[in-house]
Amino acid sequence: MLYIIYQEDRPDGAAIRAAQRNAHLAYLERHSGIVVLGGALLDEDGATRTGSVLVINVSGRAAAEEFSENEPFRKAGLFRTVRISRMRRGQWNPEAAPKSAEGN
Repeated sequence: MLYIIYQEDRPDGAAIRAAQRNAHLAYLERHSGIVVLGGALLDEDGATRTGSVLVINVSGRAAAEEFSENEPFRKAGLFRTVRISRMRRGQWNPEAAPKSAEGN
């Protein structure tokens, strides 16, 4: 089942994000078999991080909650809000994705 995890950073979270970045990336690597898509939410300036979104494929709500609760950014208190919602795949067009991480 697909779940989307939408997480908004605390306004004072930049230091937490920097300190936990390597642990966060390692966590995603350890769970690469379930991470469908992930990325930072950005302010309109294209540089300021405001949160993150993950789409994961897991067995159910409990597994999605467990994944989220153990994610290093969340454990460190980076997020002011976390929303987890089940979703279904609708349109799927990887060819339409941008060629760079910056969206260009």
